[in-house]
Formats: sequence, C-alpha cells, structure tokens
Amino acid sequence: MLDKLASVDRSLFLALNGLHAPWMDTVMFWASKGLVWLPLYIALLYLAVKNFRWKTMTILAALALTIALSDQLSNLVKNDSLRFRPSHQPNLEGMVHTVNDFRGGEYGFYSAHASNTFATAVFLIILFQKRYRYLYLVLIGWAALMSYTRIYLGVHYPADIFAGATAGCLIGWLSGRITLYFSGKQVA
Repeated sequence: MLDKLASVDRSLFLALNGLHAPWMDTVMFWASKGLVWLPLYIALLYLAVKNFRWKTMTILAALALTIALSDQLSNLVKNDSLRFRPSHQPNLEGMVHTVNDFRGGEYGFYSAHASNTFATAVFLIILFQKRYRYLYLVLIGWAALMSYTRIYLGVHYPADIFAGATAGCLIGWLSGRITLYFSGKQVA
C-alpha cells in the first residue's frame, strides 16, 4: 500500500514539476522567498495595528511562536523520516526540473514552507474572520502558491506539501484559538 502511494506521489510530482517554462523559473524562484512578499506582510501588519492597537505586539508574539512551532516540528519530522527530496533522489536524477541549481536540504518530508505559510494563514484567518470576510482567499492563495513553488522548484513531493499544509493548518488553528481565548474575546 505504501509503495503504491509513493508511486502515485512520485508520478504526480513528475507531472507537476514537468509543467515548467523558462519565464516561470524566475517567478517561482522568487515567489518561494519571503522577501518578495514584504508588501503583503506590511499590509497585514497595518490591518493588525488598525484592529488590535495595543494588542498587536501580543498578536505578533503569538504569530512568531506559531511559526517557530511549525518550523521546528517540520524539522523534527524531516530528521526522523529521512525521506529524500526529489532533487536528492538518485532514481530521479535527470528527471527533476530545478531552478538555479537550488536543491534544498537532503530531506523533505514534510515541507516547512507549506507548514509555516498555512499556519500563518489559518492563524490570521481566525483573528481577522469577523472583520475581513474575504481575506481568507488572499491568505490561502498565498500559502497555496508558496507551497506549489516547492514542487515547481523540484524540492518537494506533493505528499510533503499536503502533510506540511495539514500540520500548518492544525498548528495555526490551535494557536489562533488559544490566542482568542487568552485575549478574552474576538479581537477583530
């Protein structure tokens, strides 16, 4: 059963990773970096200050803890599962499209990018859901694009992304709910 799932995962990866174009290489490489998203981060910070005022520092601290938990948990799982990234998989050599010779670390299950971005997105959705009903579309779209870039760049299988997104959603939901509980009310 696990062999069948691994085979489907590998086939799906090769199909998605094979959907590349030279002009998209630069876009996907930079979309995978945090700095390019600075305008989004500034806009979200503006919304936080506007809505939370003095609680913004507490919200930012809770978000930082959320991201740290998400990131460290993904590293623990990577170091325990020891699943090679597609870019380091010997039997896929020559079949994986990479960009700028970026191959990531040796192990990739599960994706920290997917986990961290989905944890952030779900955390913020919980905090902003009452005030900004459609912000979730932007946040989930951002997290999904960040996650897809990892397949495009050849450094994660779809299962790595799915597991990372699932872990991130759970962490973001739990952290967001705890933050709301300790704030004493809906904060936005």
